[in-house]
Amino acid sequence: MIGGGPNSWNIRDQHMADTLNRLLTFHGKNAKAIVWQHNTHIGDARATDMALTGMFNTGELARKQYEDKDVVLVGFGSYKGKVMAGTSWGAPMQAMQMPDARKDSWEYLLHQAGNENKLLIMNNFSGNPQLLENHIDHRAIGVVYNPLHERYGNYVPTILPLRYDAFIYLDETTALHPLHIKPDGNQIPETYPFGV
Repeated sequence: MIGGGPNSWNIRDQHMADTLNRLLTFHGKNAKAIVWQHNTHIGDARATDMALTGMFNTGELARKQYEDKDVVLVGFGSYKGKVMAGTSWGAPMQAMQMPDARKDSWEYLLHQAGNENKLLIMNNFSGNPQLLENHIDHRAIGVVYNPLHERYGNYVPTILPLRYDAFIYLDETTALHPLHIKPDGNQIPETYPFGV
């Protein structure tokens, strides 16, 4: 991987955007794509403090290149639960318990509004200047994570309605099961029909 800093970040995200553009060109004028990325890559960087350090991301580049009507950026967030991550680059992945979201973060505020899952469509908030002017911390857990550092890091000041077109909030999340790892045969798979 390239060294740290804004230049390293920008090279990676420019490459991701260029790859998306090549795929769309290859598949023709009616091509569409769904790009699954971490929030820090897909949510428009201009609505975060990333822009202050000269960083951009795939979401910002897509909005700039294509008309807004052709781009839908969707973010995810959770108040509590488990995530799959490693303690450092190249470390084995493991399910990690994450602490409850930091007070006054987006995830905390959504939890306080009711602990059910939510889908927020951001154009519904266009008439609320308070939500469009104030940066509020938004949790950002990546492939490298240490729950002990949660209170001091892992948050990006964000204007949520400008960063995403929609936001999926899960009050409690569970760690994913990567496809290439065999699940524990002693546990009932999550696909079990619990409604039966």
